[in-house]
Amino acid sequence: MQPCTESCDFLEYIKEIFAKYDKKCIRVYQAYNSTIASEALALQTFGDNFSLNRMTWIKPSFLWLMYRSNWGTKKNQECILALDIYRDRFNNLLEKAVLTSPDSILFDGNQWEKAFSDTDVYCQWDPDRNINGNPINRAAIQIGLKGSTLREFLDTAIYSIEDITQSVRKWNEQRKKGRLNTKELPSECIYPVRDKTIRRRLDMI
Repeated sequence: MQPCTESCDFLEYIKEIFAKYDKKCIRVYQAYNSTIASEALALQTFGDNFSLNRMTWIKPSFLWLMYRSNWGTKKNQECILALDIYRDRFNNLLEKAVLTSPDSILFDGNQWEKAFSDTDVYCQWDPDRNINGNPINRAAIQIGLKGSTLREFLDTAIYSIEDITQSVRKWNEQRKKGRLNTKELPSECIYPVRDKTIRRRLDMI
């Protein structure tokens, strides 16, 4: 996957999907224990040790996952996986996603409750983070999957799974010593979401 060369610096808070992507795939990140991660690498999908009865969250922002997993040092989040998923499947998730709180201008309270109960794809926005875990002036999206959509995602959406744990450990050691060159980290640009209905429903306007 080629590095992003587009500038992504903004002076005001922006709510867009920032990600590493090419014409075929978009990269998302997850953190697991070694058992789940090893199985996922071998199968190039998730196996018996992965629970289909729980919601799983995919995160396009590398540094948000580093904040969430404390650079892969939290219990059961020691292994950092990069999943390249087909863009058409990712776009399908956006079409089905509903915000986890009724902030969208599209719904009143009752409409949001029905939409929330009818879907199995969820969207949550959080402040994105810098290398030290401090919030920055843009949002980071998380997409939660469960039920039949999660099963379909595991069967059809994943192009490849890569273990980047060793790189994360190296970068974290450099970060703690004040020697991390941020240009070595995954580069992320605005992922194109042009559908006005999706943008409105996900509070992107």
